[in-house]
Amino acid sequence: MNILEGLNSAQRQAVEAPEGPILVVAGPGSGKTRVLTHRVAYLVRERGVKPYHLLAVTFTNKAAREMKERLFQLLGSGLREITIGTFHATCVRILRRESERAGVERSFVIYDENDQTNLVAEAVDELGLDKKAYRPRAFLAAISHAKCELIPPSAFPTPTYWHEIAGRVYHRYQELLATNKALDFDDLLTKTVDLFRNEKDVLDKYRRRYQHVLVDEFQDTNMAQYELVKLLTLEHRNLFVVGDEDQSIYTWRGADFRNVHRFRKDFPEASVILLEQNYRSTQNILDAAHSVISKNEARVEKRLWTEKECGLPLTIIEAYDEEEEAQYVLGEIQRLEARGVCDLGDCAVMYRTNAQSRALEDAFVRAGVPYRLVGATRFYERREVKDIIAYLRLVHNPYDALSLLRIINVPRRAIGKKTLKQLMEWVNRLGISIYTALGRLSVQEAEETPFHPRSKRILSEFANLLEELIDAGQRLDLLELFDLVLERTGYAEYIRDGTEQGEERWNNVMELRTVASEYADLATQVGLTTFLEEVALVSDVDNYDERANAPTFLTLHMAKGLEFPVVFIVGLEERVLPHSRSFDDREAMEEERRLCYVGITRAKERLYLIHTFRRTLRGLSQVNTPSRFLLDIPQKLVRGSTGYERTTRLPRGPATVEVHQFNPGDKVRHPQFGEGVVVSSKLVGDDEEVVVAFVGMKPKRLLVSFAQMEKLLPTRG
Repeated sequence: MNILEGLNSAQRQAVEAPEGPILVVAGPGSGKTRVLTHRVAYLVRERGVKPYHLLAVTFTNKAAREMKERLFQLLGSGLREITIGTFHATCVRILRRESERAGVERSFVIYDENDQTNLVAEAVDELGLDKKAYRPRAFLAAISHAKCELIPPSAFPTPTYWHEIAGRVYHRYQELLATNKALDFDDLLTKTVDLFRNEKDVLDKYRRRYQHVLVDEFQDTNMAQYELVKLLTLEHRNLFVVGDEDQSIYTWRGADFRNVHRFRKDFPEASVILLEQNYRSTQNILDAAHSVISKNEARVEKRLWTEKECGLPLTIIEAYDEEEEAQYVLGEIQRLEARGVCDLGDCAVMYRTNAQSRALEDAFVRAGVPYRLVGATRFYERREVKDIIAYLRLVHNPYDALSLLRIINVPRRAIGKKTLKQLMEWVNRLGISIYTALGRLSVQEAEETPFHPRSKRILSEFANLLEELIDAGQRLDLLELFDLVLERTGYAEYIRDGTEQGEERWNNVMELRTVASEYADLATQVGLTTFLEEVALVSDVDNYDERANAPTFLTLHMAKGLEFPVVFIVGLEERVLPHSRSFDDREAMEEERRLCYVGITRAKERLYLIHTFRRTLRGLSQVNTPSRFLLDIPQKLVRGSTGYERTTRLPRGPATVEVHQFNPGDKVRHPQFGEGVVVSSKLVGDDEEVVVAFVGMKPKRLLVSFAQMEKLLPTRG
């Protein structure tokens, strides 16, 4: 297969670029993944680089899978030796391989966000702090930010008393992680950076191994990730990065788009290649996106273009409130599907915050229309799933105190709060792990314990069960171990309580078993280790199923990397998008603008931008001003009623409603709102928009095409 076949001139320039540092500035929909994969294949096939010497880093498992699939088409079996994965997954492999030199346990477990919050809460309790005044999640955010910036507890800045307390929590949190032989997500990066900084021979080994490093979504790297790739490539300088600062939307979790500028400073000889041809959206959508993003200052100017037609104008709609906003979205999706324009699964509804999905969900549930919610309770965060994973984590690492405390009384073993309190006090007094303490009980050591004989017997039985499972983990494959855990713990009987919810929870356990079956062919212990790593690093987008035929609801942050024929962005109002927190911070406002840009560029053919006259936020109903981002879009790209100074009637097409079906004063009946009187009526494209005053309600703005209203004839007197 010709590696360069099908590439445009800019893509070909990037793929064929000589060795050395390369920065590819790739606009949305410009084929950056294609460039990255073809660059890898080109290095192997045309430049003779051994696959073993290549490292390709992505930001999601989904992106890594997609790259592997594409590379398999290009390289076939040669793909196996290339290291492809997320930053975190790559660091996990390095840390397990170099655990002794890195100062970590080889069997470390990876704590997810919930585990981390619980551990910070434990540190807060130990320091005698009030959790209402000193929220664990706020401390965790500060700790994570420090780690992203490679700041250890000893160097944590303390400009205020709160930060001084946060520094103490940070220090204790790290001690607790070490006690549990656990690492959090940020540790995976910082421990690897420390390893490379402190162990020159280890760094040299990986520099020799990874002679070409390629990084996707470079604008989303944090300082730790940037330092990692810089350490690996500073000598051979074969660093190929693809990114777009216009799509940097993750500052809140440590991403720093200024790494693009750091790259150009650290690698001044770097070639810069622009990818501006878009293969996703119509020109109208691209021009609208440019009009929004061009107001930002810290960016490389580029103008996306496409060989596609200009396409339909954007539709801007003003709804009265969030309920009417949801009704409009529902009705328009139903209308598009009924006309054969698109399937339900072609549509996405995007919003700034998760809370905005409530009105949308209510409307779709009432109408019996299915939907997919990305970013809801994740599969791996469900109680029953976390329970089974906790058992498996203990088999892998019995010193994991969080997992042990999670399941010590699940299913119920009559180990109550009093017994657990006695256990923790005893453990702390002896200065040993819970696992070690339970081991002492199970072998009937003569030392005095604080437990009632019955409690001691139950704890000993649990310790024996744990040892049995740990021993089985040395002999059984993952699927056999999974089934043994269910059998010996009695979890199946515990969860299948005869209720519909119990069956749903059991189905989730069986779904987890399906996942585990994919690792059953791996060697004993390797399957368990790999399984635990990969489920710990999975994200919401990784679980996104593009085949389901239902509209997708998701935040704009979750939309990155996805595309849809039809996109609705709701809540385009000041203090919603842009968010109220950004008003006094220029950099934060620029990120809000980038977030809007990302949302717009997810659309392939049709884009609806919706704002409301009134919205209820945090229990308060308030009149809203349309988003400044709407004002940036030229009128020539828009059709619709915007509700502000640019209010205009939509151009009418072949399906135009030539006469008003309803006029002011008409009495009408709505299947949901009852009887009312039409206040006003106007033509909106090929539809009619009416405002109706229903009995006992505030006026409702409705589109006739899906309102299902009937006009009431006047009664004869």
